[in-house]
Amino acid sequence: MRTFLDILLVVTSIALLVFVLLHRGKGGGLSSLFGGGVQSSLSGSSVVEKNLDRVTVFTGIVWLICILGIGLEIKFA
Repeated sequence: MRTFLDILLVVTSIALLVFVLLHRGKGGGLSSLFGGGVQSSLSGSSVVEKNLDRVTVFTGIVWLICILGIGLEIKFA
């Protein structure tokens, strides 16, 4: 179980890093590399941005559960 949580923690950490970097910031961020820098008629939150928000929050919750699981396993093992 510990190995599974360790692997899941590494995977979610990398995914969380990538998802946060893909978010559009004030200057465009890394999302401008993938076509987000061009202003379109759909200014504002698009479906892609909303889905990216949801995936980022879900990944963060899984990351937090992994941290808590590893902590509990260390404490009680």
